[in-house]
Amino acid sequence: MSMSKQPSPRRDHRPMHYSLVPAPSSVERAYPGSGTREDPYVVDWDSEEDAESPLNFPNYKKWIITSQLAFCTWTISFASTRKGVYSGGLDTMAHDLNISDNVAILGLSLYIFAPMGEMYGRRFVFFLTLAAYTVFQLEGCLARGSIYALLSCRLFTGIFGSSPLTNAPSQIADIWSPRERGLASAIYSVMPFLGPIIGPIVGGYVVMKLDWHFNFWLMFIFSVLSLLSGAIFTPETYAPVLLRRRANKLTRESNEIVYYVSVHDRGPKKSLSQAILTNFSRPFVFLVTEPIVLCVALYISIVYGTLYALFAAFPIVFQQHRHFTSAQGGLAFAGIGIGITLGLASTPLQNRVYWRAMEQSETGALRPKPRLHQAMVGGVLVPIGLFWFAFTASPSVHWIVPIIGSGFFGMGISQILQSLTSYLMDAYDLYFASAVASTIVLRSVCAAFLPQVVPAMFSRLGDETAMSVFGVLGLICTPIPFLFWRYGQWIRSKSSVAYKEPPSDSSSQVTRCETQSEKDVEHP
Repeated sequence: MSMSKQPSPRRDHRPMHYSLVPAPSSVERAYPGSGTREDPYVVDWDSEEDAESPLNFPNYKKWIITSQLAFCTWTISFASTRKGVYSGGLDTMAHDLNISDNVAILGLSLYIFAPMGEMYGRRFVFFLTLAAYTVFQLEGCLARGSIYALLSCRLFTGIFGSSPLTNAPSQIADIWSPRERGLASAIYSVMPFLGPIIGPIVGGYVVMKLDWHFNFWLMFIFSVLSLLSGAIFTPETYAPVLLRRRANKLTRESNEIVYYVSVHDRGPKKSLSQAILTNFSRPFVFLVTEPIVLCVALYISIVYGTLYALFAAFPIVFQQHRHFTSAQGGLAFAGIGIGITLGLASTPLQNRVYWRAMEQSETGALRPKPRLHQAMVGGVLVPIGLFWFAFTASPSVHWIVPIIGSGFFGMGISQILQSLTSYLMDAYDLYFASAVASTIVLRSVCAAFLPQVVPAMFSRLGDETAMSVFGVLGLICTPIPFLFWRYGQWIRSKSSVAYKEPPSDSSSQVTRCETQSEKDVEHP
């Protein structure tokens, strides 16, 4: 058949076979199918080296995308802190608007999570949600005398600003292979922690030098930068969307004489309502049906909620009891920030452990178990740091001592979140986005709830006892990664969606790759 002519459409429905068909690049490509409307050619990546596959982007491009995702995630968390950019001037805001401190705190509690789907690609979701996020930040800038305007601003910025929290890990997995994604995943994972730590430091100086309204202008500036970097300059990386575009382009170039379909779009199509119901319900279903997801979600929620609780605890310990200024109170969070950074610095060591485990695997398959080393170390550091802080919180002890203790806590939460996020990615490789989204759902509820109850806890129980409560919670969770190390493979074997290690003498790795394309496309 001459490549200058398009093949005639088949009117009979024959069994699937492979045919050579013309492509936009004038290079012959073998696609299975008949090219008819009933049996279109099935378009997939031409090979593992296909240049259009996001996994084959140049490394410099991958790191640019990763940096943009990290910045977007940092911006969202930076704007969410109670004693940070949102309310470094909380007392002044409460006075100006004639409201109680508890009502002002609602600006954090309304910074809630709303899962954003990936039904139309990463880039589309980022552009839509970050644009809305920027607009509602502007509402906060212009709201001069209404607490209702401020609270609605926080509500909608929280809803639309949630997209980097759910889309970023998915996009990282789009462009990085499991062997390579360790550092990129770690950088993303610590951003939700670094943002709230830097926020109080910046907010403390802002309230001393400028009016509290400037906090919203600062958040607006960062939101504009996030929109430009995360939505406009970041390319589409979602393979199903890219392959759908390729299939549609091939069909158009044949003047719809020959039909093509993405490998991810085969089979009966779901209605929009069915797709939305499936996509938005899966994270909640996982919390009920997947023990690993539930335990990880609870663990991350407790340590993440504890971090947000410290935004209420630190002003009590350092500003009320030690008489720190707002700027000094913000700098007290530096201990946690340094700890988080040190936790991130341990990632290369974790990566080497993971690579060695892959090399020792007879199949070369993914092994979630070696991802747990950091979580086991971090699980020990978290209660140590919290009890250290609790027992040295008294003003009679030098201020540097509890701050050092908070550094151990920061290192621990950094390692826990990095490790368990990577573990979920490997353990639920086909459904990792929903697994990660499940943890975000629960941790965001804790982050919204705990700042409301912490002031009453410290008032009734005292600094030492109140902080010890969080230390006990961290200690209860410490065995979780150790249990996964011992029983994780057995737990995953009982799941219908979790990854299972293939037999060492089989070709199940090939089978797994084939079945992946037959499953529903993953949407969180």
